[in-house]
Amino acid sequence: MRAVADTLSARFNPVAVRGELSGFSRAASGHCYFSLKDDTGQVRCAMFRRAADQLSFAPRDGQLVEARGKLDVYGARGDLQLIVESMQPAGQGALFEQFLKLKAQLEAEGLFEAARKRALPAQPRSIGVVTSLGAAALRDVVTALRRRVPHIPVTIYPAAVQGAQAPAELCTALQNAYRRHADTGESEVLLLVRGGGSLEDLWSFNDPTLVRTLAQAPMPVISGVGHETDFTLADFVADLRAPTPTAAAELCAPAREQRLGELSYLRERLSDGVFNAIDQRGQRLDRLAQRMGRPSGRLHESQQQLTALQHRLQHGLLLGTQQRRHSLQMLGQAVPQALRRAMDAQRLRLQRGQTALSLLDPQLVLQRGYAFLTDEHGTAITLAAQARPGQALRATLADGELGLHVDDR
Repeated sequence: MRAVADTLSARFNPVAVRGELSGFSRAASGHCYFSLKDDTGQVRCAMFRRAADQLSFAPRDGQLVEARGKLDVYGARGDLQLIVESMQPAGQGALFEQFLKLKAQLEAEGLFEAARKRALPAQPRSIGVVTSLGAAALRDVVTALRRRVPHIPVTIYPAAVQGAQAPAELCTALQNAYRRHADTGESEVLLLVRGGGSLEDLWSFNDPTLVRTLAQAPMPVISGVGHETDFTLADFVADLRAPTPTAAAELCAPAREQRLGELSYLRERLSDGVFNAIDQRGQRLDRLAQRMGRPSGRLHESQQQLTALQHRLQHGLLLGTQQRRHSLQMLGQAVPQALRRAMDAQRLRLQRGQTALSLLDPQLVLQRGYAFLTDEHGTAITLAAQARPGQALRATLADGELGLHVDDR
């Protein structure tokens, strides 16, 4: 089921569905459950409390709505369901339809293929950030990096993140980061971040030119645009999508305390390994010194081992000979017995066959008073309907044959 869900997520998500609300209910937990249907069928939907609290209208059965979310498989039943992240009355999704068209176009170019994704470096030596200098997202990223990896240099590539000029400035900032990486190796990982907003606010990150520019990145790129429920085309082309700008910083920057702890652990293991190796070699040296100091003892020990091996060899040969002699004796006794049993079984089988064959002798039937009738051609007469008045027949009895004549039937 998980493999099916992953395939749906990679191929189709996010999706927009227009349909009529059916069976809408809100549980005590705040989660909403309903179906969206049209003339061709329906799909089960779940809208969790976080998304349900952001609804700007009161849903009701029979209402035509547009829902945006992710396809998933409910493992308990194996049902296809739509996890709705936002919903509005029908007629307000023109921009999202444009988003889906752009997504399909760029996906056809192969920009979202999983094979293009690169792994992040375990410990980057430098980090680049593409965002606006006045964005709250920049403060969140810098705060997270300063807390987790204050020793790693961070380079800011400023660009507008909203408005008509934003796509061009973002592309320029990315190109600057690419050139600097090619010249100096700086920014082993690049963050593209912006805070949350409406679909219109985040539209710059759906620009096709920006997406194609991101696809040319020489280093791994993490997209941290918007909140967890926000999706942009930049998320799909990036090597990794983070739910928030802060999460993007945390994904590429393992905590300094964690790395120091790992280094301390490795240092202790290395120290223990060195001391153990030295101790083992010292003990081995002591044993070699003892053996070299008493060569006569070593010779005596070898002589004892050789004598023990000779005894074992002689005993093994004697025991093997006895075992083979005993096996031959047993075979000498077993073969005649087996032949006698086989002859008796065959003789009994022959007797039974003779008895069964004698029981099938038709002469025995004739001796009990029965006769075998045939016509003039030797054909057996078994039914009265086979004979006709005036016909000559022959009857075979136990002791001979009789000629008969049919008077009537």
